[in-house]
Amino acid sequence: MNRLLMHAAAKPTMWLLCLLPALWLVYAAAFDQLGANPAEALIRSTGDWTLRALCVVLTVTPLRTMAGLTALARYRRMLGLYVFFYAVLHLLSYSFFDMGLDVPEILLDIWDRPFILVGFAAWLLLLALAATSFNRAIRAMGGRRWQLLHRAVYAVAGLGLLHFFWMRAGKNDFAEVMVYAVILSVLLGWRVWNAKLRRPGAKSVST
Repeated sequence: MNRLLMHAAAKPTMWLLCLLPALWLVYAAAFDQLGANPAEALIRSTGDWTLRALCVVLTVTPLRTMAGLTALARYRRMLGLYVFFYAVLHLLSYSFFDMGLDVPEILLDIWDRPFILVGFAAWLLLLALAATSFNRAIRAMGGRRWQLLHRAVYAVAGLGLLHFFWMRAGKNDFAEVMVYAVILSVLLGWRVWNAKLRRPGAKSVST
């Protein structure tokens, strides 16, 4: 599997697979395939794909550690940037379809509605992570500070889940929220567990 992941065609293939949801949404919008409320469908779909991409990113380290898929490390930056990409599409969909790109109204809406404020806070953290995801930023910040900043992805996961929860609370629909809550709890819980094993005197599952 590592050999396959290191193949020259593997990364472009992964890049295209990550892009497919966005291409589908463009196609669906162009050919009236988004249902009775296309604007709401775009806003929700881009939000859903942001959460899904985030779950994929957080799966990389556990898979790399437990399954020995060390080649997955070369995909982590790209996958992280796709999380930001779908988050940008989500914000743009909300700003255009819900708010008509009226910046003062958008800012007021963010301030007035807690679930949007939480989502925007998560977006700002993703912006910081995306802006510092390149080698030049890593060298400028130093590895230790860069790693500390990029642990903010865990805060993004919590804020994103809370944003989704509050959005669905209005319709008392928590089924999908629970699915993401379980997935993220497992992924973050594994990190806590593994960190404890890596303390001095404890046997670690990874090197």
